[in-house]
Amino acid sequence: MASDLFTIGSSGVKAARTALEITSQNIANAATDGYIRRSVRLSEMAGPGSWLRVSDLSLSGVRVDGIGRNADLFRQVEVRRTGGDAARASTELRGFENIEAALEQSALFPALTGFEASLQRLSSDPVNPSLRAAVLEDARTLSRTFNLAASALDTAGEGQRFEASDGVNQINLLAGELGRVNLQLTRTTTGTSDQVTLLDQRDLLLERLSGYGDIAVSYAPDQTVEVRMGGGPTPLVSGGNAAPLAMSANADGTLAFTLGGNPITLSSGKLAGHAQTLTALRDNRATLDSIADSLIAAANTAQASGVALDGTPGQPLFTGSGAAGIAIALAAGSGIATAPAGAAAGSRDPANLAALRDALQTAGISGQVDGLLFTASSAVAGRRVTSEALDAIASSARIALDEQAGVDLDQEAANLVRFQQAFQASGKALQVASDIFDTLLALK
Repeated sequence: MASDLFTIGSSGVKAARTALEITSQNIANAATDGYIRRSVRLSEMAGPGSWLRVSDLSLSGVRVDGIGRNADLFRQVEVRRTGGDAARASTELRGFENIEAALEQSALFPALTGFEASLQRLSSDPVNPSLRAAVLEDARTLSRTFNLAASALDTAGEGQRFEASDGVNQINLLAGELGRVNLQLTRTTTGTSDQVTLLDQRDLLLERLSGYGDIAVSYAPDQTVEVRMGGGPTPLVSGGNAAPLAMSANADGTLAFTLGGNPITLSSGKLAGHAQTLTALRDNRATLDSIADSLIAAANTAQASGVALDGTPGQPLFTGSGAAGIAIALAAGSGIATAPAGAAAGSRDPANLAALRDALQTAGISGQVDGLLFTASSAVAGRRVTSEALDAIASSARIALDEQAGVDLDQEAANLVRFQQAFQASGKALQVASDIFDTLLALK
């Protein structure tokens, strides 16, 4: 009897001590990123009696079967999925805000309306040198605002590509680390503290990867994972191996990704956000170039139809092409062709100036610029709504996981008291067993 009590008491002390250690570990790591609450798995130890009393049950106390993680695979997958969508939307929002700022801060629309206003003022006195100089200066300002807008869009694109390149590097680092964790998992014993620590590292790496791109995860019986990204045929991580993710910039500034040499398309995560932003930036830049070319064509065609102040044929007002290349071509305001072809030098006939204003109106330059700015601001507003909605969904998924897998300090404090009492009670059982053993020795 005393030996049974010793066995039961010592096993109880061991189990309670292990539970106290795990509880303390939970408390210490309550704020640790990626930490999943641990619990001790216990089972009763009992067996048949001795050969003399086979009908008896031999009680042997409790056994520590291992350490468990309160992880829910479905909730973890939801955190990765919703987090990736939120990361894509947030990246898109910031990128679209940069596009809007590049267009708005260039003051393109005010410069265009200022140029049109100076043309109107000149029509009242076509030979006035100061009014002619003002038109030329406003035309120069307008061309420079196109240059500024194009440069700002290019800078925004460079920033997006730089961040995307950094994201690719981060993915390759995370994938390499995940491969090493896979190898370590194959060498650990199920239910040990080493294994659960590695599983925490594995899941944290998976979550971080999902923040950069959409991933599909397969789990092996030994808890290693195979990770695929972007629907490509080559796994990003398989066993201890990690395939390289690469990024290249197309001629139009958009991005292309390859995994292990095979092209992939990303639909979530930061990299998808950068890619979609650059696609939108390309479209905005193309629209801006088209507007600049329309302005150049309209103004220069009108100039060619009239004569300058000295009676010579009108020369191009603008030179170059596209928003980045547009520049003022005339050296002096006297070159503005306000009079129709055939008019004498010094003519006050503003017919060709009216034709220039009509050409700008027909080309819809102001409407195109206004439409470009409106589209950019509308895109930002739409992305903001989407980002806020996806952030809320991701937050809900995170809360659901934390409720199940996170550390509740109040609960852990109660567990400390409970396991301390169990430890003390098991120690008391050992004391009783010792007293009984001493009594038996005294009888002899």
